[in-house]
Amino acid sequence: METRRAFIQKGLLGMSAATVMGTSVAQAFSGSPRPAIAEDRFALGIAGFSFAHFNIDESLAMMKRMDVHFLCIKDFHLPLASTDAEIAAFHEKLAASGVTGYAVGPLYMTKSKAEIDNAFAYAKRVGVKLIVGIPNKENLAYIADKTAEYDIRYAIHNHGPEDKLYPNATSIFELVKDLDPRMGLCFDMGHNMRDGQDPVRDIKRYHKRIFDIHLKNVTAADKDGKTCELGRGVIDIPAFIKALRKVGYDGKCSLEFEKDMKDPLAGLAESVGYFKGVSDASS
Repeated sequence: METRRAFIQKGLLGMSAATVMGTSVAQAFSGSPRPAIAEDRFALGIAGFSFAHFNIDESLAMMKRMDVHFLCIKDFHLPLASTDAEIAAFHEKLAASGVTGYAVGPLYMTKSKAEIDNAFAYAKRVGVKLIVGIPNKENLAYIADKTAEYDIRYAIHNHGPEDKLYPNATSIFELVKDLDPRMGLCFDMGHNMRDGQDPVRDIKRYHKRIFDIHLKNVTAADKDGKTCELGRGVIDIPAFIKALRKVGYDGKCSLEFEKDMKDPLAGLAESVGYFKGVSDASS
């Protein structure tokens, strides 16, 4: 008796053969392998701020359920004053869940240069090569010197129309384009859209200085837009993923989900599934 699996396999094979253009039926049934599909250079992660109401154990449990393996570390999970032993234990905990902490931040550095010094020392102890930060403009040259001293990249986060310092990607790029090449952007595509900008256009314009992406969708392209599940907003996510591939983006796309923050798992999981589904379908 034919098994259900064998029946489905035959049906799918027949459908594939019928839709092959310019290939004979015999060739379609020959079992020739599909051409290899190049792997994307970017990877899906989670921005730690998504877990603002959860400890690291609860956060990792959600990441495990979603099968996501990269985390941008927030200081409420790993404080800046953490000892080397505490940092080592933190990394062991991440590794046990199959997660890698790839960056730290966002970290605010708007009070003094001492905050900048502490942030770079912290990143070095944590062992990451990227800081996501919000600095004062007058300290950008000082930060650029620190990126050279530590060989750690610094990505400035844009926060939309309410942000008087860095509302969009252009506002950051214009400030860092002539500084050390380790100075760049953490591109919050949702806030960029809320400021009336085009995320697809801007990833193409500024990709050489975009080191990290806060992946999200929003309900409207204005200041009243709110974070929503990735497939439900006004940003064209398939076009955005296509643009990532076109420019060869090789950083992380970390979901930052600011809706239902006390119960984010369902929205995050839906967004993970949508991102992976779109990526697979368009590869």
